Amino acid sequence: MSTSFFKAKPIFRAHPWHGVDLGPDSPEVVNSYIEMVPTDTIKYELDKASGLLKVDRPQKFSSMPPMLYGLLPRTYCGDKTADYCRKKTGRTDIIGDGDPLDICVLTERPISQGNIIVPAVVIGGFRMIDNDEADDKIIAFLKGDLVYSEWQDIADIPGKLIERLRHYFLTYKDIPGNEKHIAQIDSVYNKEEAYEVIRRSRKDYELKFPDLNQMFNEIYT
Repeated sequence: MSTSFFKAKPIFRAHPWHGVDLGPDSPEVVNSYIEMVPTDTIKYELDKASGLLKVDRPQKFSSMPPMLYGLLPRTYCGDKTADYCRKKTGRTDIIGDGDPLDICVLTERPISQGNIIVPAVVIGGFRMIDNDEADDKIIAFLKGDLVYSEWQDIADIPGKLIERLRHYFLTYKDIPGNEKHIAQIDSVYNKEEAYEVIRRSRKDYELKFPDLNQMFNEIYT
């Protein structure tokens, strides 16, 4: 085989955080990297250095995600993301959590494994504050979903489902017998605010990883 083939495109597994594009239709439709699915009894998360999915901890109690859960590639929750949270809440002590932006993807079809890329339509989000850190959760549904694709905004989601999602995020780090984890969901916001959070997290990423951002732009364009 000609060596020109290998020069055309690098032969390696794309890093889910840095090496996957958010998508040409973002922030309305985004590529999401899924770390966990509703049947997982182990908490998985992306190992940021290697790009591999790793075991974080067993789920010791009945805290299983009620949706697909993961991150948005090439996003970062830094000062611009935190500044938006500060403006919306009136608090001055909030900082970014230093992680990629989280996303929850709803679908009526069972997906039984993580470590996959899922196209998702953004419809809103939770303004979550975790120990004084901005920790937004973008809410979306699987693109083309037979049932949920009729939703236009987070207001279309039944209230009981919103409460289920809220309960999960407010309790999934709590361990009976330990000091209670301090987390709150300040508000549930619509898709326009979710778009702004995504834009800011993209800008934070570009500022945090300018060399990586340029390198991957050159590789994948």
